Amino acid sequence: MTCVQPLGERLLQASRLLARVSDTPRLDAEILLAHALGFRRSQLLARLRDVMTAEGFDDLVERRLTYEPIAYILGEWEFFGLDLSVEPPLLVPRPETEHLVEAMLDEVGDREARVMDIGTGTGCVAVAVAHNARRARVTATDISALALDVAQSNALRHGLADRVRFLPGSLFDALPPGTALFDVIGSNPPYVEDCAWPELPAVIRLHEDPKALLAGNDGLDVIRLLIRDAPRFLRPGGLLAFEIGMGQDTAVRHMLLNAGYERVRFRPDLAGIPRIALACRPR
Repeated sequence: MTCVQPLGERLLQASRLLARVSDTPRLDAEILLAHALGFRRSQLLARLRDVMTAEGFDDLVERRLTYEPIAYILGEWEFFGLDLSVEPPLLVPRPETEHLVEAMLDEVGDREARVMDIGTGTGCVAVAVAHNARRARVTATDISALALDVAQSNALRHGLADRVRFLPGSLFDALPPGTALFDVIGSNPPYVEDCAWPELPAVIRLHEDPKALLAGNDGLDVIRLLIRDAPRFLRPGGLLAFEIGMGQDTAVRHMLLNAGYERVRFRPDLAGIPRIALACRPR
């Protein structure tokens, strides 16, 4: 239905509907209405008394009522200050993963460095690192052809195609023989316990790829492989950095120490939860 009411009234009506499926219904409504109008959100908020048509807004709200992530509806999402294309069922970039980028950038600094991003998905980590560390060269891998296509488009979008290469394959199997050692290896791997799937929010269960989230009975199947294999591809003293789930830090610490890593530590997220595991290959 074509919108001919004041924009503020349309937002109020949509917010009431979206409260069924969202903890942030007003924000969702503002983002969707701004998108339908071709406005920035700040422009919308300055014109709430205006009476305007908003073609397609009702359809966007209906999609959100099926728990579809807003990133899929918009076709893009902001991550680390960059607008990135997102396609279903690829994992929507999360704020927690920005801490992984921060940790990798802290290690790289402004020096020349070889960086690897395992399981790149939309390419959010690889693109953010390359964008902010201008002397770094990044290799990003994924088993999904769709992920690699989207990630490549995001690198092109930000002028980084010459410094980020994308390789198909699982974990380190994607690397060709003779690949030079990396200074930093980062990953946002699957780390959710299989049994937790029924309890995850509907926005995840109904739309995102479970293979990007689930990792065995304890959620650590992929992390075990990262910890086991990374030393063969890291230079001495090189950093392994990866995201973990809430409550996994104790088990991950033991795994890293038992594998011989040094300087094992964790970076917390904004809620104070140990979120990024960091460890170095012995020199």
